[in-house]
Amino acid sequence: MEICNAVINDVKEIYGLIDTYAKQQVVLPRSLSSLYYDLQCLYVAKVDRKIVGVAALHILGPTIAEVRSLVVNQDYFGMGIGRKLVERIISEASRLGVGKLISLTYQIEFFEKCGFQIVAKEMLPEKVWKDCINCPKIKHCDEIAMEIHLARQTEMVL
Repeated sequence: MEICNAVINDVKEIYGLIDTYAKQQVVLPRSLSSLYYDLQCLYVAKVDRKIVGVAALHILGPTIAEVRSLVVNQDYFGMGIGRKLVERIISEASRLGVGKLISLTYQIEFFEKCGFQIVAKEMLPEKVWKDCINCPKIKHCDEIAMEIHLARQTEMVL
């Protein structure tokens, strides 16, 4: 298995994987155009060139980013694919200088194992005012907000 940045040719397969879970209301749906638009933020897990997992790193502001659209093909559950995707996103977010990474999720135990802690949604105004305000679930959101504080990687100036 390899974790890599998504490329144009991956988008339709990514769309199909996310759509499977969106229909089950596990994640929010993504349009093909939004996936092309956010391509540089998408990471995929591939086994024998087949996409078996996907996750996105979405920057919300100068100190905060979000793990989005994290899904794994059910035939590959239990293989550590989700965890490896989250580790890649944590690494990239740290490299970019993000101080806090969040997720709105139903998978509390999974994210706890990745080092995240539950927080009140009200503690995430960057998310609420940027995305949640336009979400169809705004009045009845049942997702759990979680966060992890990151060690920022900085370049040494010589």
